[in-house]
Amino acid sequence: MAEKNPGEKSSIKSIIFYTYCGLVLVFMIMPNFVVFPISFSKATYLEFPPKEWSMRWYYDYFSREEWVDATVRSFEVGIFVTIIAVVLGSLAAYGLVRGRFPGKNLINSLIISPMVAPILVTAVAIFILFTKFRLNGTLTGFIIAHTIVATPFVVIVMTASLRGVDIALEQAAMNLGANRFTTLRRVVFPMALPGMISSGLFAFLISFDELIIAIFISSPRMSTLPKILWEGIRTEINPTIASVSTLLIVMSAIILVSVGLVRRYFETRNQ
Repeated sequence: MAEKNPGEKSSIKSIIFYTYCGLVLVFMIMPNFVVFPISFSKATYLEFPPKEWSMRWYYDYFSREEWVDATVRSFEVGIFVTIIAVVLGSLAAYGLVRGRFPGKNLINSLIISPMVAPILVTAVAIFILFTKFRLNGTLTGFIIAHTIVATPFVVIVMTASLRGVDIALEQAAMNLGANRFTTLRRVVFPMALPGMISSGLFAFLISFDELIIAIFISSPRMSTLPKILWEGIRTEINPTIASVSTLLIVMSAIILVSVGLVRRYFETRNQ
């Protein structure tokens, strides 16, 4: 019996691997194919497949003050978090990439610890701390809390991006008279711009979709869209939550596609 050559074995392994990945992907996105049709249902309750089609629940979403206010507030928080997280995360990543100081690994571990720690533990800790400073139920509290969660993602993306910036260019700029701040502003960060844009989009998405912390620090007058959506699932099961979920899925998909397009654009331009 002839043995299979290495090329055939590699081909079989690739087929098995991609088939497995495809099945996992289908399993993960399958609920979206249920939510999307329900959002266009005319029925009063969740019904799949819909018997009649209508934009009724999208009109309901845009006409209800609590949904619109929560959406606007989520955008406000997300924009502030994006700006703050990108600035802090980029500077932190630069210090970790270029710095040579004791305890750098420990500092790096502390910065990314919100990603490692269970989100419930982080939420409880933030709630206890914010209670002392009366930040629960405030816009400032949401911005700080979401920045804590989003910044580690910015640091990771920017660390990878800054490692691709040639240090010789920084040294050349400083040898020509530029100080450290000017070098960062005119040389380093423009070259790391794809990473900054990508990390900013991720930070916005993380802030906009965050739920667990919002459950702890929200108030009746200050809630984000995921918190209102969660309450809607608990108290009123109608297709409005499906329409909101569909909009969130579409927005997330647009942001993820934008990240890929940004990276491809800069890769193409630099070739």
